[in-house]
Amino acid sequence: MPSRTLRIGTRASALALWQANWVKQELEKRYPDLEVSLTKIKTQGDKILDVPLAMVGGKGLFVKEIQEAMLRNEVDIAVHSMKDVPTFFPEGTGLRCITEREDPRDILILKDGCAGFADIPQNGRIGTSSLRRKAQLLNLRPDLQMIDIRGNVETRIRKLKEDHLDAVVLAAAGMHRLGFSEQISEYLDPKVCLPAIGQGALGLESRIDDTAINDLIDFFNHPATAHAVIAERAVLRTLEGGCQVPIAAYGSVSDDQLELTALVSDVSGRNMLKKTVRCHVDQAEETGVSLAKELLDQGAGDILNEVYGCETFKE
Repeated sequence: MPSRTLRIGTRASALALWQANWVKQELEKRYPDLEVSLTKIKTQGDKILDVPLAMVGGKGLFVKEIQEAMLRNEVDIAVHSMKDVPTFFPEGTGLRCITEREDPRDILILKDGCAGFADIPQNGRIGTSSLRRKAQLLNLRPDLQMIDIRGNVETRIRKLKEDHLDAVVLAAAGMHRLGFSEQISEYLDPKVCLPAIGQGALGLESRIDDTAINDLIDFFNHPATAHAVIAERAVLRTLEGGCQVPIAAYGSVSDDQLELTALVSDVSGRNMLKKTVRCHVDQAEETGVSLAKELLDQGAGDILNEVYGCETFKE
């Protein structure tokens, strides 16, 4: 007999609440007798809005407080954007499910009169705090000025006019989920701007030993998305070394085959390594690790060490 209650831990942003409410609705649809509630938790990443994430700790800033609430048995599961989830979990919790992916691409919202990326004027001002996006767009257009912007989706859209920007870069998935699709000016092909690791997918985290809850949520796992995201995260785990760096990886699955592309760049986009491999989906994690090691062999370690002036990737 499944538990009659389930508590979801979530951030309080509009997008996080949309994601948590979607999970809630799917659970209630599947289990009509289940009582599902949301617990809103303010994370460190929600409190620090005036500093780029790379300078204050990156991914873990959006999940740590929720994980701690789970370990205190205050919530049963956490719903995360997969691109916010670190590759390591605190003892006692783990990533149980990865949902079917929304559109993984990045998008541009352009100022009036600008038809596409190619029409952005010389020295145009682009709003994004993502080192990954900055590096790839600067690789294409070294003349562009990258302006740091933080905040929720609506705040960043508003900054297009408030900060006199030519474009802002956001994730297509968040725009679709929040009903802002009509404001999208251009979708960026992954060949132009490789998405963030896990972008578009949701992750459900739970206590490893909570069998009743895990049995309830297992139906959320989408195998094709899970294979792709596991491979992407294996790249990140092998390359990351504790630093927040311009790293990207994107996997796509067709039948039982996975195509995986990974990228490492310096912040300026001038020194960039990129490689694509293919494998059977059963080899997703091993392939992600080996692809990352190939990039390290080609000089990715030197790029990453230079970005942060550290020596994480010594021989």
